[in-house]
Amino acid sequence: MKILIADKVSAKMLADLQALGGELTLAADLSADALPSAIAGVEILIVRSKRVSAATIEAGSALSLIVRAGAGVNTIDIGKASERGIYVANCPGRNTDAVAELAIGLLIAADRRIPEALIDLRAGQWRKKEYGKARGLKGRTLGIVGLGSIGCAVARRALGLEMNVVGWSRSLTPARAKALAIGHCATLDELADAADAVSVHLALSGDTRNLIGSAFFSRLKKGSLFVNTARSEVVDGAAFREALASGKIRAALDVFENEPASGEAPFADVELVDRLAAASPHIGASTDQAEEAIAAETVRVVKTFLETGRPANAVNPRRLHSGVPLVIRHYNRVGVLAGVLGELRAEGINIEEMENTIFEGELAASCALVLDKTPSEALLQRIAGAEHIIQAALK
Repeated sequence: MKILIADKVSAKMLADLQALGGELTLAADLSADALPSAIAGVEILIVRSKRVSAATIEAGSALSLIVRAGAGVNTIDIGKASERGIYVANCPGRNTDAVAELAIGLLIAADRRIPEALIDLRAGQWRKKEYGKARGLKGRTLGIVGLGSIGCAVARRALGLEMNVVGWSRSLTPARAKALAIGHCATLDELADAADAVSVHLALSGDTRNLIGSAFFSRLKKGSLFVNTARSEVVDGAAFREALASGKIRAALDVFENEPASGEAPFADVELVDRLAAASPHIGASTDQAEEAIAAETVRVVKTFLETGRPANAVNPRRLHSGVPLVIRHYNRVGVLAGVLGELRAEGINIEEMENTIFEGELAASCALVLDKTPSEALLQRIAGAEHIIQAALK
């Protein structure tokens, strides 16, 4: 098994992956554009922030698995991977605390104007009167957009600061909001009306791209704090810049449009940063604790794939089938399932999913199949009457 790691990872991850066997190559300085030329013969590709393009996937004739050593997979062409039958897996939830901590840090930094005060102090200016004008966070309302694991972690920390917390996401119900000890907002407009500060924690998808736009910003109170540690693309860039320039919001960002592809690079959007209350270069997930957890999960994903042929945390298998379930209970003999598959093929039926479970003692097994159409009664009878078949039944 040939594994290529195309980003910088910890020494422990390297050692643990090497212990799994196979040929391991570390090419942390490889650019995204050069990746297609380095993918030949590689079966497992591991990346952190590096973009995996359609060209890379097409060049990877042996590629079976792409692992994102982190949560977001928007830098990977999942459509092309799915088209070629390549698993894409990630490490969800392992950076939750790190991102939540940074979100709260940016919120406090924006309210207390810590970066501006530091710049003045470094310039030899003592401006206690100016920087003593902060409003403070206790008793103010934080609106959290997106209540996944990170949004919930931010809510817990904000409650610890004695803030009022309200939330909105498509999956958030009043009952779940009550369990989280936060207020439920039925719409984004309702959240904007209530909030003194907003923290964004949405995954990027077709539904969330540019979800937060001018209508949302227009409803915020003047001077509201706005923190984004999720993805820049969930916010309409033009609407954000307009709200920032008008003084409608005081913003702190960890994510930006057109971010550099490498960890060390020039950054062009200095004009935007000059208007921000606080900022960081997409480091939300980058703490030692988070990296150790992500490293361990990456190794688990690869190990599971090597042992079973199916990785943990795969993001691109079809979630819900629309086919016809067929369960075959059979004795554990060589060729039994081959006979079943031959019968299905003869009737022009395609198998969409298949899983065979062998029971203790290894005498019998149960095979669950999902077919693209319903088999004829005659076919079912032939399968059920074949040697070593216990039962064949549609579900």
